[in-house]
Amino acid sequence: MTYSFSLGIPLRRALSTGALLTLALSGCTQNPPGPVITATSTGGSASTVTNADAHPYADYTEQVWSDEFDATSLDATKWTPEVQDVWFNNELEATTNSRTNVNVVNGLLNITAVQENYHGRTYTSARINTKGKKEFTFGRLDVRAKVPKGKGIWPAIWMLGANDSQVSWPACGEIDIMELKGSSPTVAYTTMHFGNTVATHQYKGSPYTLPTGASPDFSGDFHLYSAVRSQNQIDFYVDGTKYFTFTSGDAAPYPFNNPFYVILNVAVGGDFDGNPDASTTFPQTMQVDYVKFLQYKQ
Repeated sequence: MTYSFSLGIPLRRALSTGALLTLALSGCTQNPPGPVITATSTGGSASTVTNADAHPYADYTEQVWSDEFDATSLDATKWTPEVQDVWFNNELEATTNSRTNVNVVNGLLNITAVQENYHGRTYTSARINTKGKKEFTFGRLDVRAKVPKGKGIWPAIWMLGANDSQVSWPACGEIDIMELKGSSPTVAYTTMHFGNTVATHQYKGSPYTLPTGASPDFSGDFHLYSAVRSQNQIDFYVDGTKYFTFTSGDAAPYPFNNPFYVILNVAVGGDFDGNPDASTTFPQTMQVDYVKFLQYKQ
């Protein structure tokens, strides 16, 4: 069932009034912007034009980018750790580039939230992105991951518009492919964020509940989270099952034909699932088997 969230806050970007004003003026980040495109049937590269049309999930067979985490450390040509002591949404963690929080071992990326005192915070974790190194337009993005659980644990696989330094969020657009409330680990959430300004921010999405008979919850096994982007349409899948479609009819303006970059992180506490309680254990790790981007090949 598709629905509009009624939390009254951006899931990834809830800020104080002063910070909201700063964000509106400066954009989502201070990183250099990526290009802005609008794909049409008469322009752009052959690959872009071909993939502007929606195709069946299984027809995206041409792998054009991937990281299967087969090295012994994070590939710096593909990913940048975001090191920051204070984040949005009333989150409690500082993010670091320490191997305690982000490392690659035995073919898996590990993003780990740890309870420890660090720069005035009581938790550390990691957040990495592909901005300036790889940005994605039309095609299928796959992320195979096993996510952690526990009250106040907030793993996320998501994307931001690559022009986020040029235009203010949410005008750049945000695609939350998968977010999990650690206290409800059988339900994954997909959310789209859009709007001209923070004051006109809107969001719309859908939950996906793990079927009966599958793993007890999303922390019990790896699952494949996919977003298939075509012109004016995005389809979302878990393990190849489509559960949500978002189109240009759902958003005005519609920024989701532009390039986006990928973000992987584990937050602790905050507005989405509240803060950890006595039942929450640490450390908590999101393991990622691979990130792949595939396109349709005629």
